[in-house]
Amino acid sequence: MLLQVGRICIKKLGRDAGSRAVITAVDGKGNIKIISGERQKERRCNPAHLEFLNEIIDISNKELVNKSLGIKEKVQHAAAQSKGAKAK
Repeated sequence: MLLQVGRICIKKLGRDAGSRAVITAVDGKGNIKIISGERQKERRCNPAHLEFLNEIIDISNKELVNKSLGIKEKVQHAAAQSKGAKAK
């Protein structure tokens, strides 16, 4: 089954074409919701605009999702960390 939550795919069309994405939800009307490497906000997508890969991941593990999509975590700079420590 191609339309499966957690399946990794590649966007073929649209603004973030060529980027990896993961399916987060499937509705009964044939639309799916994805998170892509370019835009991390969950969005609706037409399955015809995707190329499905043979990789399936657990979407509850955010670190694994970020690693699969190539998303790097934001690193706080030393100055921002020292300001946060002073405020406490």
